[in-house]
Amino acid sequence: MDRGVNDSFELYRALEALNLLESKPPMWWPAYGTFEVVVGAVLTQNSQWTRVEHSLRNLREAGMTGPSEIAGCDPGTLMELIRPSGLFRNKSRVLKTLCANLAETYGGFEPFKAETDREWLLAQKGVGPETADSVLCYACERPAMVVDAYTARLLAAFGYEFDSYDALQSWCVEGIESRFPGSELPRIYAKFHGMIVEYVKRYKKGRTVEIIL
Repeated sequence: MDRGVNDSFELYRALEALNLLESKPPMWWPAYGTFEVVVGAVLTQNSQWTRVEHSLRNLREAGMTGPSEIAGCDPGTLMELIRPSGLFRNKSRVLKTLCANLAETYGGFEPFKAETDREWLLAQKGVGPETADSVLCYACERPAMVVDAYTARLLAAFGYEFDSYDALQSWCVEGIESRFPGSELPRIYAKFHGMIVEYVKRYKKGRTVEIIL
């Protein structure tokens, strides 16, 4: 049942007209294009961003700002630093392993940023499709469309239902990729995901989303 949005390009333009990112960072995710996004993408799993920000601040103050530092950090110390994000025992293991593998495979963040791919990320323990695409989009500045529970809730309000992450992502990509030059897609996908999240946060009514587009 379509209620006014025929494809993702129409949705993008409707969201853009609301200026949802007016007071946000240019690419929505703070520290876009940096290693901190890799850490944040893991910490934000099942956690609110305000709690993640607390953990990221702890890590910065402790000098844990690169993959080698986190890989070599004492496990107990790392758990305490990221405790505000919740699930800190599991997340500390994921972070240490991911950072160790990143350093071993790529030698550092900049080569990782230029060379990594979705297949490598999905092979890492604790990294699923949403986390992998968040890293590609917001840390590596790639044309990767992140979809999540916010995306599914918004599209459900328009009558769209999807049975998998890939199906939801495909719908979002299909209406966009032919409308913009390839060089613009990293920016477009970053903004598109950010606008969806901000819209749902602003207009959710319990478990449903109010449609004002």
